Amino acid sequence: MQTTFWTYLQMGRTHIADFQAYDHMLFLLALCAIFSIKQWKPLLLLVTGFTIGHSVTLALAGLDIIRFSKDLIETLIPVTIILTAIYNLLRGPILEGEKLKVIHYGIAVGFGLIHGMGFSNFLRAMMMPGEESEFIKQLFAFNLGIELGQIMIVFGIMTLGLLFLNLFGVSRRLWNRILSGAAIVISLFLLYEIHFAA
Repeated sequence: MQTTFWTYLQMGRTHIADFQAYDHMLFLLALCAIFSIKQWKPLLLLVTGFTIGHSVTLALAGLDIIRFSKDLIETLIPVTIILTAIYNLLRGPILEGEKLKVIHYGIAVGFGLIHGMGFSNFLRAMMMPGEESEFIKQLFAFNLGIELGQIMIVFGIMTLGLLFLNLFGVSRRLWNRILSGAAIVISLFLLYEIHFAA
């Protein structure tokens, strides 16, 4: 019999990898674009920063401390992806040995706050009623599941990058442009779907 913790951990892991919620995967794609597989440590720090950001708003929304417009969040999520991808195109790939700047952590944590609001509707619908301590356990498990799912997605993106860079001789600059450009185009399509598709 599955424990509540395990149930919510699995729920978080599968939700982040759900292609119906591909906007979160798209943000991870944009986040990975300027990194090589050798730079996995700073990249994972950013992914954890993203998790911390959305954990905060998930907790606040789950406790009904903050309320927000669902339509506004649905618009802001693709905007965060577009802004991240534009930043990538302007700055280019992270160089070997280059230390991450405050802006990188700001992007991960700050945009994580917005994405957490997107997660909150799903979590609120799935939550079991109970004590506050039970809510904290569910929230922690869900966030841990999301973090594990994100690491799996990042590993897949970085492995794909390794193949293109080493096998097909694609430069890191071009790889950044491909991933960032794809993130922008798909996000614009997402915005169109949200506001104009019938």
